[in-house]
Amino acid sequence: MPSKQPVSGASPSAAAVIPVPSTIKDSPAVERALNRSKLYLLISWSLLYPEDEEFLDYLRCGEFVEDGRAALDTLQAMLDGAGGERAVQKIHALKKQFDLAETLIASECANWQLSDLQSEHRRVFSNVITLDCPPYETLFGNDHVFAQSHVMGDISGFYKAFGVELSKDIHERLDHLSVEFEFMHFLAYKESYSRCHDGAEKTQIVVEAQKKFVKNHIGRWVPLFCRMLSKKADSGLFRLVADMTADWMEFETAFLGVAPQPYTETDYRPATFNSPEGQTYECGAQDQGNELSLLLNEVGAQSFMDGKDKDKEKDEKGPVGTA
Repeated sequence: MPSKQPVSGASPSAAAVIPVPSTIKDSPAVERALNRSKLYLLISWSLLYPEDEEFLDYLRCGEFVEDGRAALDTLQAMLDGAGGERAVQKIHALKKQFDLAETLIASECANWQLSDLQSEHRRVFSNVITLDCPPYETLFGNDHVFAQSHVMGDISGFYKAFGVELSKDIHERLDHLSVEFEFMHFLAYKESYSRCHDGAEKTQIVVEAQKKFVKNHIGRWVPLFCRMLSKKADSGLFRLVADMTADWMEFETAFLGVAPQPYTETDYRPATFNSPEGQTYECGAQDQGNELSLLLNEVGAQSFMDGKDKDKEKDEKGPVGTA
């Protein structure tokens, strides 16, 4: 399984074995969470710029396809009606995507050097933020910096609520698709652990967090991004990744029972995001009526935000955010 993680303070590899009580170790819900976690991690890693040969080796040795198929097989066997017929259809579609990936890897990627994978990544994503398929949420549906700051603050608040932060080894923004998918990998993994050890109340908090993050974030912008990526890549590895990610998002919305309002091409009005000097993004989570403020209260993370307010009263240095 992949070892590089865009966020730190999260879980170990999704392939790790969770010690569980014998009465629930075979629970379909636990298996569903674990294998959803695996698939989020596979897609997350495939979108990062390859700094070394680790991901290329993972492709060439066949484990990328093997792990994906194994996760889908288990997920299908354990669905138990969750997500309805739509979820079943998307699993079949994803299996076909991994079949295509196996063929592509055998015919092309097997002979690649690291420089070939890096060149393909640069061809599609460029060395700078490309506006024809940017893998950053705040470039979708947010045509001015204040709207972007609000979205960035909401994302940051989710990460803070569950004690994760950007890894120092990953040179990406917190709204990068790979980072957001890594966060969903962590939440699904945390759900599997919680079902074994923490009881129904804490488990429900983690499940609701997944639903909110899909509904309010990745479920909104990722479908349009996948269409743009498919068009830009045209063929090859990242065309497959685009189609695979699109099918996965459709599975997730069906499985979780959420109905995001996805962006369309007419909503795509990107503005270059520049962090205003001296600002951070935690404050976006404090907006009254914000979905995240409810989540923070549920998980007990609101105390972190309250502490920031008290510090501000003691030492007035101006606002830390305008989201």
